[in-house]
Amino acid sequence: MKHGNHTIHKHCHHTVWDNSLEPVISVKPGVSVNFEVHDASGGQLSPKSTSQDVPNLDFSKVNPVTGPVYVEGAEPGDTLEVEIEHFGTLSWGWTAIIPGFGLLNEQFEDPYLKVWDLNNQNIAQFADGIEIPTKPFPGTIGVALPEAGEHSVVPPRKNGGNMDIRHLTKGTRLLLPVWVEGALFSVGDTHAAQGDGEVCGTAIEAPMEIQLKFKLHKGKTIQEPRFITPGPLTTGLDEQGYYVTTGHSDDLMVASKKAVEYMIEHLSETYGLSDQEAYALSSVAVDLKISEIVDVPNYLVSAYLPQKIFK
Repeated sequence: MKHGNHTIHKHCHHTVWDNSLEPVISVKPGVSVNFEVHDASGGQLSPKSTSQDVPNLDFSKVNPVTGPVYVEGAEPGDTLEVEIEHFGTLSWGWTAIIPGFGLLNEQFEDPYLKVWDLNNQNIAQFADGIEIPTKPFPGTIGVALPEAGEHSVVPPRKNGGNMDIRHLTKGTRLLLPVWVEGALFSVGDTHAAQGDGEVCGTAIEAPMEIQLKFKLHKGKTIQEPRFITPGPLTTGLDEQGYYVTTGHSDDLMVASKKAVEYMIEHLSETYGLSDQEAYALSSVAVDLKISEIVDVPNYLVSAYLPQKIFK
């Protein structure tokens, strides 16, 4: 692990956005900071956990974020640029179907847990003949909100938050609007891999370290996050093409559900996976895309499965 100018240990975490929280450190722009990050369960799950542990998760403890960091000179109306410099060593992770949570929660009422061995660093094995390339990124990353009080970290917001953007990988620069003095930046919910949409509600959730560098754009105002990637988005996956299912509806959510349902059907029929396994695999490897949104009354959503994960 490359060491930044400062390290914030994982015991310095919080589970709500609250602009009254005391910062754990104050840094100048241009400084690198190393963050220790809990997994999304906040330590409630371990490599020895089973599906029986999933319904007992305390949601008040999930998605802890490390911080907050006070960035000197940051004021409302500025933009905070966060460069993702480095990730630490991977060890283990988990993917769960949590009752009542996820895109198809009405269909998947039973808990499921997949514990991953990530010691290879580059590849995570889902099952014999199915391997997922790892590309670490933080699922939750953001700054304090201007509104007073406690705000859940579960949904994404104008401050960033639980965006689950899988392209926030090494080299990406994230632009965040500053809403309060010092920005009060925090990061957590690190993932080893995920598909666009994170459809079952979890990715490969994994504790890890992340090194970030801050830059301040004074007087540059944006309303919601933006980001700049350092290169192509899907290198390592494109080479063998994709199997794609589509779903249409006059409701984008319904179209998304149909595309995923058809992907689960394909995975089950073709590779002998259970519906739960196929749903979890879709969450960590399948990308949802809005293929068409103007030919009313129907929209079209496509689910892209990279063929390269099958050996």
